[in-house]
This record gives sequence, C-alpha cells and structure tokens, in this order.
Amino acid sequence: MNAQFDLTGKVALVTGAGTGLGAAMATGLAGAGSDLVLTDITAPEETARKAKALGRRVGVFAADLSDMEALKAAAAGAIAEFGKIDILVNNAGIIRRTPAIDHSEADWDDVMALNAKTVFFLSQAIARDMMKRKKGKIISVASLLSFQGGVTVPSYAASKGAVVQITRALANEWAKEGINVNAIAPGYMVTNNTEKLRNDPERFRAISERIPAARWGMPEDLQGAVVFLASAASDYIHGHVLVVDGGWMAR
Repeated sequence: MNAQFDLTGKVALVTGAGTGLGAAMATGLAGAGSDLVLTDITAPEETARKAKALGRRVGVFAADLSDMEALKAAAAGAIAEFGKIDILVNNAGIIRRTPAIDHSEADWDDVMALNAKTVFFLSQAIARDMMKRKKGKIISVASLLSFQGGVTVPSYAASKGAVVQITRALANEWAKEGINVNAIAPGYMVTNNTEKLRNDPERFRAISERIPAARWGMPEDLQGAVVFLASAASDYIHGHVLVVDGGWMAR
C-alpha cells in the first residue's frame, strides 16, 4: 500500500505556498516524494528551504495570480523549468471581512478574481500539459463556506461555492482525459485568515464549542488529505470535496 501514496518523480505546483495551508500542504507533498514548484505573492523561500531539506528539487515563483498575464507566465515557467506538472494545488486565496451591507465592489472583485477565476484559468493552463500524458491531479482548496453562508464574508462564501462547482464541472469533462479534479474543504484552521476570529472571544468560543474534535485544525492536518488526492490511491475519485473539519459538518 505504501507505493500507492509514493509521489517520487512527480512535480507539484502549489499556489499560496508561503504560509499556512499552502506551506503545510507543500511540505506534505515533498515528504511523500514530490518535487515542487511554489508560488505566492512574494517568493515562498522558507517553504522552499524545508522542501529542499527533504532532498526535493524546488522552483520558486513570485506572482500575483489574479493577473491573467502573470498566471500564464507562472504556468509556462513552471512547465518549462520542470518539463511537466503532475499535481496542481490551487490554494492561493484571500478573504475580506465586511458586513454585506457595506461590502464594496472592489472587495468583491478582488476576492472572486483570486479565489475563483484563478482556480479555473490556472487549472485550464496546467490541464493542457496534463492532457499530453493523459494523467494529472488537480486539487483546489474549498471551505466550509462552500456549503454555508458565513457572516460578514459574502464574497469569500461566493468564491468558495464557486470552487466546488468548478471542481465538479472540470471533473465531468476531464476525468476521461485521465485527470482527477477534486477539492479539500478545510474547517476552522489556525492560519492568518482566521486570526480575527480567534481574537474575538465570543466568536472563538462559539466556533470551538461546535467542533466535535474539540480543537481548531492545524495546517498540518491537511497533509494526509492532499497526499491522498495527489497519489495513485485516489485514481478513481473525481469531482469530490473532501471535508477536513474536525467533525464540524456532522454536528
């Protein structure tokens, strides 16, 4: 069974790899044997250092992936440097917390551009390369707010709902091409994005009391999920959203 999860010889492109979930997932993939291409708004050098310490080959790109020209350049650069991309992890994302009545057009557009539009067009760019080999794994990061509306994050909830629908739509078309398109929906995790929630005693208590696991998730809790969806062990899984939430959705 260990061979099913072995990623030796694979190349994974991970977006938003500088901190939090992206850094942890990249390190998990490296631990399973994958070489890495890492992107973020600033070069994710610390994540690259950890992967290199594991003996992996690592490429690093600083890019604003909400810019379509930068996205195309990053995709082309990654493929040119490594010769292929076997695994794409669409993790890059932002959140803007404002009551819906005050939510600005700029906030809406910024969130939707990076969290949804980028997921589709980067997947499209990388899938063209994967189709040449009739094999590939695309994993996008959804959210509990793919299923729930949340509070004061209307654009984020909309964007993460879109991630799930993009995942299903691409799986419907690309499964026959040998490409597995799936998503991970993390629960409440200890990251920069949730710092305001964790610093609000009332919200922190309300959220914590609902989690059956009795703790918030850590970025490392996604490593097993991402390795599974990137590996041969998930070859017959298409269009699935794997919820990693400490039991939140079951409550």
